[in-house]
Amino acid sequence: MSDFPQHAVTRSAKLATLPLGFAGRTALGLGKRIGGKSAEIVAQEIQQRTSEQVFRVLGELKGGAMKLGQALSIFEAALPPEIAGPYRATLTKLQDAAPPLPASTVRAVLTEQLGDDWRENFLEFDETPTAAASIGQVHKAVWHDGREVAVKIQYPGAGKALLTDFNQLARLGKLFGVLLPGLDIKAVLGELRERISEELDYLREAEAQHGFAQAYLDDPDFFVPDVIAANEQILVTEWMEGTPLSKVISAGTKEQRDHTGLLFVRFLFSAPARAGMLHADPHPGNFRVLPDGRLGVLDFGAVNRMPEGYPEVFGTLTRIFNKGDMPTVVQGLRDEGFIRPHIEVDEEALRAFLAPYVEPTQVEEFTFSREWLQRQVATVTDLRPTNVVRQLNLPPSYVLINRVHAAGIGVLCQLGTTARFRDEVVRWVPGFSDDDPEGRPTALATS
Repeated sequence: MSDFPQHAVTRSAKLATLPLGFAGRTALGLGKRIGGKSAEIVAQEIQQRTSEQVFRVLGELKGGAMKLGQALSIFEAALPPEIAGPYRATLTKLQDAAPPLPASTVRAVLTEQLGDDWRENFLEFDETPTAAASIGQVHKAVWHDGREVAVKIQYPGAGKALLTDFNQLARLGKLFGVLLPGLDIKAVLGELRERISEELDYLREAEAQHGFAQAYLDDPDFFVPDVIAANEQILVTEWMEGTPLSKVISAGTKEQRDHTGLLFVRFLFSAPARAGMLHADPHPGNFRVLPDGRLGVLDFGAVNRMPEGYPEVFGTLTRIFNKGDMPTVVQGLRDEGFIRPHIEVDEEALRAFLAPYVEPTQVEEFTFSREWLQRQVATVTDLRPTNVVRQLNLPPSYVLINRVHAAGIGVLCQLGTTARFRDEVVRWVPGFSDDDPEGRPTALATS
């Protein structure tokens, strides 16, 4: 199937070009330094060429390499637009244009997974998929009891291809060290590999989706289709009609975009408290606006299990940031592993980087826009070693949370939503409004 190169040798050969190319560029840099170029200029050239090749190769591969690229998207601000821009475009193209399985392969997969009599489960089954993504595709059908259902089928070989990518990428720690010296890439890769393994298990996804469906049962704001049947590679859920969020972005009225954006934030923030999980793949394709105005949510393959709810440290550090106490914010980030012990950061540069995440909590009402985000990103788009984004680490336990924050802000800026976001933070994020007399939590105040 064209979605995944079938031969591991082909995939390995593409990834193997990365360390070989890096060695060659390092040698080239040494020659230029002997010729009189300054070390800083040579280092910048090596970083730029390395990043160009890393992103080009990751963009060519679907699966684990693509997932890594998505997870690292928060760090794109550390790279110049001429590098990050084409890479984002490549990812978007891959996400939107996954070629579907032919009908004969669909039938073969269903026979293998459900038996020769698989059609007895359905009164109708549409062999043309309604959606195709990186590891599977969805078909509309009618269950044997007359209910309309969505049937999610995992691509043959998807699991092997994903895990092969990660086995190869785990060897590239030095490369990412050049681009992002503050990042413990091996720990990030380990966490991503574990999460991707979970995404491949549709039984685990079914468990998560059922948990969300029960948590939001009969909710006035949200609808989550419940699970009807599942095994490791087939997932059957209730069918959900609605307007894709992408259409609301492109053609919705201001009122519709404001309302939808507010519900989008409410769902992401409320889920850890209500379901004990965070939906970790909040791109527009996974949301629908139902005719009654509720926000429908799909695809629970990527979830962050958070039985204790949302980390209190986020609310605490946001509140401290808003009070202007950057030394305590820096110490808190060190305590959580976002700044590794050997790394020093510029507090003002860090303040500029964190502003997009914190600014909406500082006012009663806030408007997200592409222009606003571009202004924020412009403060950190360079390759100088002092660039604060390049100094930050991504602790494994925060990989999916970071992914949600970055992707969520992107969606809100596409919607151009104006709403009372601060109210949602106060309501759902612990630590944000719990002021002690000093205006900070005791643990951080004494650290």
